Amino acid sequence: MPTVHLDDRSIITVEGEDAETFLQNIITADLSQLREGEARPSALLSPQGKILFDFLISRDGDDRFLLDIRVALADDFVRRLTMYKLRAKATISKQDQAFVAVSWGDDSALSHIDSGVRDTRFPLALDVRRFYKLPLPAATAHENAWSAQRIESGVAESGLDYTAGDAFPHDVLLDENGGVGFKKGCYIGQEVVSRMQHRGTARRRVMIASGALPLPGTEIVAGGKSVGTLGTVVAGTGLAIVRIDRVKDAIDTSTPITAHGVRIDLRIPPTAKYRFPDTATEEG
Repeated sequence: MPTVHLDDRSIITVEGEDAETFLQNIITADLSQLREGEARPSALLSPQGKILFDFLISRDGDDRFLLDIRVALADDFVRRLTMYKLRAKATISKQDQAFVAVSWGDDSALSHIDSGVRDTRFPLALDVRRFYKLPLPAATAHENAWSAQRIESGVAESGLDYTAGDAFPHDVLLDENGGVGFKKGCYIGQEVVSRMQHRGTARRRVMIASGALPLPGTEIVAGGKSVGTLGTVVAGTGLAIVRIDRVKDAIDTSTPITAHGVRIDLRIPPTAKYRFPDTATEEG
């Protein structure tokens, strides 16, 4: 079972009798569907529906939640949560020193320690688990192994695959992996996200790129038009957030799709539910 320690993650705790109601009213995930032992993806959006903060949320006992977020976003996230808290009876704090590990695959060797929480962004059979409590399982793999697993599963994260404030939940598949509760009540940015869902207007999606890939952040082009941007890259495969209507048009017309002048291939992640539009459109 590969295990990687993640040094770029921070843990924020939200606890108190109003903690669940407070979070339910502002974040995208539906906490009424969050079970013990799960870490679900979620986001705090701008009023325009763009992702400002992406994170994983899990329960840690009664009226206590752990929010697993990128270190670079943690302090701003705490300030934003505090601004929204108002009179809610909830305490928000960032752990001074966070310990996060991730493992995947079945291994009974971990049965003697904390079993962690299952990362629901990944297929159940892969059994991806995140660990927040000491002692952490020993690291047995390089972080590139974890990045390669994210790539193959089509799991994008801000800072690595897109810029916070520059993507809608649909762009990074939060609508498909449980990161958005479409049946819950209102939350910040909900109107825009719901409109995209019901009208089927999402055109930017995560795809898996392969080939002699250049550096992350490289623009992807087809027929002189920008298609999207390359994200995490490991050993000739990578994540890309692209306009799927333009990708389909390029495929239908046998137009090369390139990054930094090098031809690349794009495919839909195996667990993704979206499909190419029947007809490519310019505006999307």
